[in-house]
Amino acid sequence: MASLTIENYVKAIFQISSLQDNRPVSTGQIAELLKVSPSSVTSMLKTLSESGLATYVKYGGAELTPAGRALALRVLRRHRLIELFLAKTLELTWDEVHDEAENMEHAVSDLLIDRIDAFLQYPACDPHGDPIPKADGTLPAAQTVRLSELAVGDGFRIERVLDQTPEFLRYLAETGLRIGVQGRVTNSRREAGVVSLEVAEAKASLSMPLAQQVLVSRE
Repeated sequence: MASLTIENYVKAIFQISSLQDNRPVSTGQIAELLKVSPSSVTSMLKTLSESGLATYVKYGGAELTPAGRALALRVLRRHRLIELFLAKTLELTWDEVHDEAENMEHAVSDLLIDRIDAFLQYPACDPHGDPIPKADGTLPAAQTVRLSELAVGDGFRIERVLDQTPEFLRYLAETGLRIGVQGRVTNSRREAGVVSLEVAEAKASLSMPLAQQVLVSRE
């Protein structure tokens, strides 16, 4: 059985890689996400390589092997189902569920996770719109674009939020920008770095860097 540390590392590599077209992940990126030193990352990558969970080339980055990817998807499945379970049954808000799921994801069995999955009627996404891996290891695909890429007049539906810091999630909730909400771009000023939106008869604005963290489908 993989240790908590190994599970955290393969999950981090998978998450980073999936957001950059599955390119190799640098030690610096892993260190930043896990808040550890680059030297600790290098040491662990050697362990993952020896365990057959990742391949690592100095200065070339790390990639998961099929075994490493399978483990990462199992951990993500646990994490995202726990998040949704906490939101649906205990009514934790989307800015509260992440830390609780981080604490629980290494302690629950696959049997319990499968029961939670069935109880929730096999959901496709967690409270942040992240796709939930299925029991067979497959990951649902979605056709989305970044909110920052839309033009004035484009309609959208919010599908996923990549920046899941509590502060940003609370800001989105306060402005009505939640998963499933539909809206329209009313102004996009790239020179000023701001995109303006109309959502449910309310108005909101996001900086371009923050708009890049919101994935939407076109309406």
